[in-house]
Amino acid sequence: MSFGDPNNPYGQQPPQGQPGYGQQAPQGVPPQYGYPQQPAPGAAPQYGYPQQTPPPPAYGAYPPPGMPGMPVGMPPLAHWGLRFGAYLLDALIIVAPMYALTGIGVAIDGGESGVGAVLGLVGFLYMIGMGFFQLYKEGTTGQTTGKKVVGISLHREADGATLGFGMAFVRKLAHFLDSISCYLGWLWPLWDEKKQTFADKVCSTVVVKVNRNG
Repeated sequence: MSFGDPNNPYGQQPPQGQPGYGQQAPQGVPPQYGYPQQPAPGAAPQYGYPQQTPPPPAYGAYPPPGMPGMPVGMPPLAHWGLRFGAYLLDALIIVAPMYALTGIGVAIDGGESGVGAVLGLVGFLYMIGMGFFQLYKEGTTGQTTGKKVVGISLHREADGATLGFGMAFVRKLAHFLDSISCYLGWLWPLWDEKKQTFADKVCSTVVVKVNRNG
C-alpha cells in the first residue's frame, strides 16, 4: 500500500477502460459522468451553459425593417422646441457676424469711404462660407453647431444614416415648401406623428435626440 499518490491514496487501480480521478477523457470518446461537458463547436448551447444574447443594433447600423412605422432602435424624436432652438443658434452663428461687421463699417466712416463696403463684403463672404460649412457638417455628421448644442441630429428615416452634403443641400432647398405654405411646414412638427416638416417628408428624414457630447 502506498500513500505517495495524492490522487489515489489507497493505491487502487481504476478498471480497465475507465479513466481515473484527475484524468482527461480520451479524444473522440463521448464524455462520461463526472467529466465537464463542453458544447461542440457550432452547436446550440445546452441547458446549464450561459447563453449570450447579442445586443440590439444601434440606429444607423441595421437594414430597413420593410414594414410601416418607426425603425427598431431609433432614438426619441426631437420635439419642435429643440429644433427651433437649434435653428436660432445656427442663424446667429451665420448671420450675426455679417451684420456686426457691416455696422462697424458704417460707424467708422459713415458710408463716405470704402471701409464700410469692405467690411460689409467680408461679412457677406463669412455668411456664405459659414452657411456651407454648417450644411457640410449637417450632411456628414447629422449636426450643425446649433443641433450639437441642444443635442439633436438629422438622419435618414429608413436606416439612420447621415444624408451626405448633396442630400443635405437638397433638403435645405426643400424648406421652400415649408415657407410657401404660409410657413405652416415649419410648424408641422408640433402635431405630426414623426415630428417632420414638409422638407423632412419629401426627403424622408427625421431629427432625433442624441447625446450632447456625441
